[in-house]
Amino acid sequence: MNKIRYFVEKQAFGVCTRLGEMMNISASSIRLYFIYTSFLTLGSPVIIYLILAFWMEMNKHLRRHAHPTIWDF
Repeated sequence: MNKIRYFVEKQAFGVCTRLGEMMNISASSIRLYFIYTSFLTLGSPVIIYLILAFWMEMNKHLRRHAHPTIWDF
């Protein structure tokens, strides 16, 4: 079970974890709410999740270009 949890947390963009850190809520409760709302609304929160994942990746790339390391030169 821990292998599955680790895979989901690391491979699923970390959106729920990041939201939990920002709002001081546990990431597991955010995941549960996401799953429940996905079932109730027939998957429409998946679009919001993908938009948030894209936004987080873009922020990571923008921060990397703002503060390049020695290996980027």
